[in-house]
Amino acid sequence: MSWYRLYSTQCRRLLGEMMRSLENLQVLRSPMYRTSNPALNDSTFTIQDLVQEKMTIQGVAEKGFITLGVMLITGLSVFGLFVTGNLELAWMLSIVGWGAGFIFFWVMILTGLSDKPIAVLTYAALQGLFLGGLTTMFEAYYPGIAIQAFVLTAGVFGTMLVIYRMGLIPVNDNTRIIVFSAMGGVFIIYMLTFILSFAGISIPFIHGSGPIGILFSVFVIGLGAYCLACDFDFIEHGVENGAPKSYEWRAVFGLLVTLVWIYLEMLRLLAKLQRR
Repeated sequence: MSWYRLYSTQCRRLLGEMMRSLENLQVLRSPMYRTSNPALNDSTFTIQDLVQEKMTIQGVAEKGFITLGVMLITGLSVFGLFVTGNLELAWMLSIVGWGAGFIFFWVMILTGLSDKPIAVLTYAALQGLFLGGLTTMFEAYYPGIAIQAFVLTAGVFGTMLVIYRMGLIPVNDNTRIIVFSAMGGVFIIYMLTFILSFAGISIPFIHGSGPIGILFSVFVIGLGAYCLACDFDFIEHGVENGAPKSYEWRAVFGLLVTLVWIYLEMLRLLAKLQRR
């Protein structure tokens, strides 16, 4: 039974060390050992705070305004070039924004850069260049369409935020699978449209101003609206679960992608309605 006595001795020794450590900790937390140094207050001993700051709704909002501001500045810059007659430079910047933005989007998704500030702001700047040129083109053909699309996009955002906060829309794995599958189908249609355009072929009905084309745009906007609910759900659960501060940028990136998508489809829908 020598092994048993040895084991019991080791256990008692370990228990004694643990008790002494707890006593020392209680002493260190007594008023006599408190310090006025803000770097050494009680929060210093919080393990999570030592590791990282937490994600907050305020942080997401602040970063969101900064990101939208960057996109707005680059978009207005391209618009200004069109107005002042620098058409070639404006179109070049718009095309660069579209191509580079599309490539950079997939780079961010595949490499996990969506939580990096410089990456998100760069993507916002590229989207601003693209949207500035595209919006100017739509505005030239359909005066007033830009402000209409902007107001309607903001309205969709506000409405979905209220609906989500009221718990009127389910956000779960089943609904995500359905919506994301539909998004995959829409993406395939977009890619086919782009590829076939080089051969002068267009997909009938969907991009026309008839009932099918209008219903398709409404359907896509509905998908985008549900994606906003998913973005809100990501933010809410991130804050509740103490996600890292960097996830604020990831949330902003998701919101930016969704809002740009809704705005683009809103432009298409309004253009279809005006062509009727």
